[in-house]
Amino acid sequence: MKPDEPGKRRRGGLRHRASDQHGAASDQHSDSGPHGAGAEHGDSDAQLTRSAHGDSAAFTHLVKAHSSALHGYFARRMPAASEDLLAETWLQAFAARRTFDPARGSARGWLFGVAHNVLAQHLRRAGRREPAPGPDVTDPWQVVDQRLDAAAMAPALRRALAELPADERELLLLISWEQLTPTEAAAVVGIPAGTARSRLHRARGRLRDRLTLPRPAGRNLTATGDLA
Repeated sequence: MKPDEPGKRRRGGLRHRASDQHGAASDQHSDSGPHGAGAEHGDSDAQLTRSAHGDSAAFTHLVKAHSSALHGYFARRMPAASEDLLAETWLQAFAARRTFDPARGSARGWLFGVAHNVLAQHLRRAGRREPAPGPDVTDPWQVVDQRLDAAAMAPALRRALAELPADERELLLLISWEQLTPTEAAAVVGIPAGTARSRLHRARGRLRDRLTLPRPAGRNLTATGDLA
């Protein structure tokens, strides 16, 4: 047996379990919107805290509750590597579970912070600094398009997002795609909440400037929802 085979086997097992639980996780993730976010965050905070004190079942609940959202995070940025990145995230989260401090933020935000670091590590190994939105990333645009005033605006939105500074784009997408709060998104990228709000305000202003496009009928296309 090669030295790295146990690690591969363990990672594969996590990936397999995450895939099997994808449907259940999707149902639970539907409660993480505006009407169920508080309860889900409280439950996840408690589960992560319990897992840090040796409750393995509590960590299993976290995997079920958050795998769908974390998989979406990777699928929207590195679709070809999303399964491996998800498995690596759960491995690193389990190893670092004792570092979670509910006084500093939610379990959901903490898990996305781990995912953010895993993605950064992957990009460094690949010789890249950031994932660039491109034609191979199709899943998020279906969600974003639903938030637009007209379907014709989608290509302009792609271009406008690609032109934003990387930190501003990531904050904006963590909120619009992943449904994090501004405070959670700030923790993910490692900046103060006040700084995050300033950058979000600046990013939304830049998008509005770039997305005021004339329609044939004389009306303008404008961004709505989280992007506005």
